[in-house]
Amino acid sequence: MRKLIPIIILAVLIVILFIKVLPFAKDFFPTATKVIFHQNASINEVDGRTNVLILGIGGGSHDGPNLTDTIILASIDWKKNIITLISIPRDLWVPDLHVSVKKINEAYNIGNLPLAEKTVQEVTGQPVQYGIRLDFQGFVDAINQIGGVDVQVAHTLDDYNYPISGKEDDTCGHTPAELQAFNASESASLTPDEDNFTFFPCRYMHLHVAVGLQNMSGDVALEFARSRHAVGSEGSDFARSARQQLIIEAIRNKLISSAFLNPGKLFGLYSIMKSSIDTDLTQEDLGLFMDKALVLKDAKIRSAVLDLGDYLTGRPGLLDNSPISAEYYFSAALIPRVGNGNFSEIQSYVTCEITKGNCTVSAIPKVSTGPTTVNP
Repeated sequence: MRKLIPIIILAVLIVILFIKVLPFAKDFFPTATKVIFHQNASINEVDGRTNVLILGIGGGSHDGPNLTDTIILASIDWKKNIITLISIPRDLWVPDLHVSVKKINEAYNIGNLPLAEKTVQEVTGQPVQYGIRLDFQGFVDAINQIGGVDVQVAHTLDDYNYPISGKEDDTCGHTPAELQAFNASESASLTPDEDNFTFFPCRYMHLHVAVGLQNMSGDVALEFARSRHAVGSEGSDFARSARQQLIIEAIRNKLISSAFLNPGKLFGLYSIMKSSIDTDLTQEDLGLFMDKALVLKDAKIRSAVLDLGDYLTGRPGLLDNSPISAEYYFSAALIPRVGNGNFSEIQSYVTCEITKGNCTVSAIPKVSTGPTTVNP
């Protein structure tokens, strides 16, 4: 699996910068200038808000190349100039998916953007107007193209089991007989990750990121966000999602800085984005986004994460671990704490976050059986 930070804000701002800095940007976006002044054209929105689904995949030759390891719903409030980022865990179980392992990260894999958007709408209760998917290498190359990003790291990150790229199939010196015996024992193991760390030590390395302001290359930024087995609280889904969102803001800050207004870098970044992105944003939509997104330079960014909570601090979460059973294909999955397939409490929380912000999860679950209407 390849953890990845999607960067829709980068995609939007690159359009802005091309038009603002390069007078010949029309060669890249030939309809953009027409769209801006097209009186009857408008970006899709509901009640002054546009929701964009952001997906990140490993791509290429990685295991599960089209499984979305990063899923974020970015809700842009044009009136209040606020962007709310809702992080959704990849292991969330969605019963309506027509696949054996019904985790939400399968939606794009089996149905591309249309199914991914429909599934996120079902979970959050929010309409999704647009979707964008960025792959692993595109993210790394984009960060390197802009000269890295400056990230203020609040907590030391130590992950002693970070996967080494290219080592996924290394046998670490084991014989075929040893490998066969290990694979047989894994089918009944309750701790497969820990077993792999011990049996295949050559596949993993120690990732360390110190506290303080760090200038990160594309590779380091990806490692910082992908880490799933860090020591302490940094090993949680909540912390990982928070790190992803730190990178998003760092990219935005870099792109709007005057130091980045370099035509050569802009051309290179555009080429990277073009080849690494799958999106249902049309060329006309991009022009409209450019026109409206000028206000995003000073937008406030809020973030929220759907997770298990934190037992150390007593913070309740909206999700529970599923039982290991045939119903969940004997996989480790996450389900709503109010019941498998009941997303009503999640929907109420997401609505609160994108309309008010700083919402809390009650210690006592709030069960609702009524249907939820999603505006198109």
